[in-house]
Amino acid sequence: MNTKAYGAYAGDQPLEPMQITRRASGAHDVQIAIAYCGVCHSDIHQVRAEWEGTLYPCVPGHEIVGRVTAVGGQVKGYRIGDLVGVGCIVDSCRHCDDCESGLENYCDHMVGTYNFPTADAPGHTLGGYAQQIVVHERYVLRIRHPQQQLAAVAPLLCAGITTWSPLRHWNAGPGKKVGVVGIGGLGHMGIKLAHALGAHVVAFTTSESKREAAKALGADEVVVSRNAEEMAAHLKSFDLILNTVAMPHDLDAFLTLLKRDGNLTLVGAPASAHPSPNVFNLIMKRRTLAGSMIGGIPETQEMLDFCAERDIVADIELIRADEINAAYERMLKGDVKYRFVIDIASLDA
Repeated sequence: MNTKAYGAYAGDQPLEPMQITRRASGAHDVQIAIAYCGVCHSDIHQVRAEWEGTLYPCVPGHEIVGRVTAVGGQVKGYRIGDLVGVGCIVDSCRHCDDCESGLENYCDHMVGTYNFPTADAPGHTLGGYAQQIVVHERYVLRIRHPQQQLAAVAPLLCAGITTWSPLRHWNAGPGKKVGVVGIGGLGHMGIKLAHALGAHVVAFTTSESKREAAKALGADEVVVSRNAEEMAAHLKSFDLILNTVAMPHDLDAFLTLLKRDGNLTLVGAPASAHPSPNVFNLIMKRRTLAGSMIGGIPETQEMLDFCAERDIVADIELIRADEINAAYERMLKGDVKYRFVIDIASLDA
């Protein structure tokens, strides 16, 4: 099946219109007409070969929402017309401990939605900046938000689950003090979700101008991290800090804000390493420094259902496909509140 898409043929070239081929639907496959696709910072790193191993042509996009247009003969859970989503995972081994635990995101043989080897042409997966996609039913998510919110649901498939998974794993909720570092695509969802889970939420930003915006998202307090007095006022007080920043920076400034047994989880993925933290900031209070990568299929569905019940969506700016290169440059300047989403209907233009 041929379909229109937007992608790049090399890391130093802009994204442009292209035709790609999707496989025919198998017995357990779901074919989806993509309505909207969110734009993740990872898309920039990958398409521009800032991360190793980019395969070209590269069609990014792993925040996909749309409607089912065909189902294989063995598909039980979906029907034509259903509103569905596809996140960062389109396959895994399905039988390892991680897969059997519903944590396909940690499977050693996980297949990402784009830039991962596959038997389908052209030999690697192509993502959601396209009109159609075909995905095994196991990796398809049900969308219960109303149709009119669909564009703003798309970023939940990456930004939502990337922040939800560690919040749940580290038991964010009533009685817990949770920090969120960075108020961007990931951070704004972290604030919304931590607030909805009942935690006391403190947002960290380098910009005084974001103080009121962070409060509007659900932060109980806002700390300008360049202000030493504001930082010092929170020493040894956090149960959990979620760090969403995708640029290398000093982690010790946040480790010292954790109480005994507190945790700093990294979800931002910089192109180069953070400076190594001071070990004494960990061992003196039995603090932990952890990482977390997206989430498994069951917890992604849990997050989507939670958000539908509480009317939670991302704050987005809808763009046409031919605006994607300009959107990338704006993202690198932090000039988006808080996630770009491509209107896939614009590919017809």
